[in-house]
Amino acid sequence: MDVEAGERAVDLMRARVQATMRPEVVGDLGGFAGLFDASAFSRFKRPLLATATDGVGTKIAIARAMDIHDTIGIDLVAMVVDDLVVCGAEPLFMTDYIATGKVVPERIAAIVSGIATGCEQAGCALLGGETAEHPGLMAPDEYDVAGAGTAVVEADRLLGPDRVRAGDTVIAMASSGLHSNGYSLARKVLLADWSLEREVPEFGRTLGEEMLEPTRIYTKGLPRAGRRGSGARFSHVTGGGLASNLARVLPSHLHADIERSSWEVPPVFQVLLDQGVARDDAERTFNMGIGMIAVVADPAPAVALLASRGVPAWVCGTVRERTPEDVSDAPAKGGRGGTVTLLG
Repeated sequence: MDVEAGERAVDLMRARVQATMRPEVVGDLGGFAGLFDASAFSRFKRPLLATATDGVGTKIAIARAMDIHDTIGIDLVAMVVDDLVVCGAEPLFMTDYIATGKVVPERIAAIVSGIATGCEQAGCALLGGETAEHPGLMAPDEYDVAGAGTAVVEADRLLGPDRVRAGDTVIAMASSGLHSNGYSLARKVLLADWSLEREVPEFGRTLGEEMLEPTRIYTKGLPRAGRRGSGARFSHVTGGGLASNLARVLPSHLHADIERSSWEVPPVFQVLLDQGVARDDAERTFNMGIGMIAVVADPAPAVALLASRGVPAWVCGTVRERTPEDVSDAPAKGGRGGTVTLLG
């Protein structure tokens, strides 16, 4: 590894990482381990730590092709912290790992700058990271990113399937686009005949700009929205689509009916459908315009709070008792949960 290039990358990213620090962070960038003051948990009666890890997938191919590297880190943070917040947890810190064929300090700093931006949006610290150079294994311009996050929640405020009841309302929260799932299919379809520089009237921008749009981070205000809506459960809509991700947070005896007519499918998904992707395949691969779901007893205050935080939200369905005839449009991700049908 080019040690001097690595040190240069650290120097370039230092200010952005420092901007994410929380009061509980101990020490400075450059140590062997990141330190977080656990005495902050003394305000909890029974603190539960939540952890998640993820990557960005083949969306990185779009960033590389466009030579734009300062947004992919936002996607990385979103994929981790949006998983953490569904249980009502407050994200505390993240760590990242970047593997590349050759350390180009400016490119590494741009990637980390995006991660820092995502951490600022989520209210968590970027506590540490690692950059590894793999010459001979990866091409000089190749890289991949992964991250892990830690969050905390009071035990009696943990949001789980046990809080969901028949008669609850399903609230949809708008996605910012493709987010970070389904890019293998999207790239195969959209890049078959189109270039990333193509201006697409439906998007009002180029195909590349649309495909590189960062994943929306829902963390700020989401647990509060749950409590104001007689807090039930959230579901992060990622790989597998809306039905399978919602089903996994329902008890096995409940069923959710989702009305397709409650929202208009955003242009990027409509274009994919127009280009030949079957609707069933699209709905089992993409978020179709809904990046997060809330199941609540009282939807009005939750929708209002989310709107005040800049997250478009609307009622999209209801929960009821499951009958023997109910079959889910997609099996619950992970194999356990209730059933979900998309209607209309």
